[in-house]
Amino acid sequence: MKTEGRNAVLELIKSGRQIEKIVMEKGAQGSLGRIFAEARKAGVRVQFADMKALDRMSATGHHQGVIAFAAEFEYCDLEDIIASKGEKGGFVILCDGIEDVHNLGSIIRVAECAGADGVVIPAQKSASVTEAVIRISAGAANYVKVAKVPSLNAAVDKLKNSGYWVYALEADGKSIYSADLTGNVALVIGGEDSGVKRLTREKCDGVLSLPLSGKVNSLNASVALGIAAYEVVRCRQAK
Repeated sequence: MKTEGRNAVLELIKSGRQIEKIVMEKGAQGSLGRIFAEARKAGVRVQFADMKALDRMSATGHHQGVIAFAAEFEYCDLEDIIASKGEKGGFVILCDGIEDVHNLGSIIRVAECAGADGVVIPAQKSASVTEAVIRISAGAANYVKVAKVPSLNAAVDKLKNSGYWVYALEADGKSIYSADLTGNVALVIGGEDSGVKRLTREKCDGVLSLPLSGKVNSLNASVALGIAAYEVVRCRQAK
């Protein structure tokens, strides 16, 4: 798998994942120089090439002068995420029909920054963790556990049986600011067109909403998740 972009490649090196090689623009300076130093420190092979060669290698067109070649992204099991919960409880994010790589990358970035134990995506009708998602996540995908499951509904059942309260994020629920988000919590975020699917919503313990005061009646999925995730953080810090 290719990882492109300066921040994403630097975070990939820091994560300790196995890297086959890094190809970098000749005459590396600034942050490229730092990437070179970190790669040498980690024992990663570095090759140099001109920008035209990097353009030909690039899958995204946003390589910023550096491309890393690493093993394919390794998904974990849902049980691994559940086992990662800390003293204040577990925090899991489930993606229901998030097909846009920009949204998935941003959601993974939010998950890492908010201290979530992991992200769950379904095997069908969902974006996967690709080089574009890793770049958009600013390298956060190198740190966050991501489970790809055959059935999101089965994952909801598994979490509930493991002591989690599972909430769908939708426009017609009760205010998220009135909910107790301490303990073991899982949030389900749906695709921007379809939202959380009916059966998945019915399996959840409740539906939570963000107050909207403007004329536009919805938020981008990753933005909504970001606000909700930090309400979980706030509740835990206040406890």
